[in-house]
Amino acid sequence: MCRNIKTLANFAPPATDDEIRASALQFVRKLSGTTRPSRANEAAFNRAVDEVTTAADRLIASLQTTAPPRNRDEEARKAHERGVKRFARGA
Repeated sequence: MCRNIKTLANFAPPATDDEIRASALQFVRKLSGTTRPSRANEAAFNRAVDEVTTAADRLIASLQTTAPPRNRDEEARKAHERGVKRFARGA
């Protein structure tokens, strides 16, 4: 999976519409192999982003869990620590 696609489920506060759309955009970019479609493919690309956004929103809203919601700041801190370890080779 693309590293830029973030987990959006089970957070407090819940994922915003902008976060869901950004994730859908990254997914469509990965599938299509392009960050910016040609003019000929722009409508299909944008339609795919809209459809993935709708599906992702529906999925996130329908997921059920007994786990407590995750804290965004704590998850960001953990991700930062993983990044520091990953890129600290030889240091």
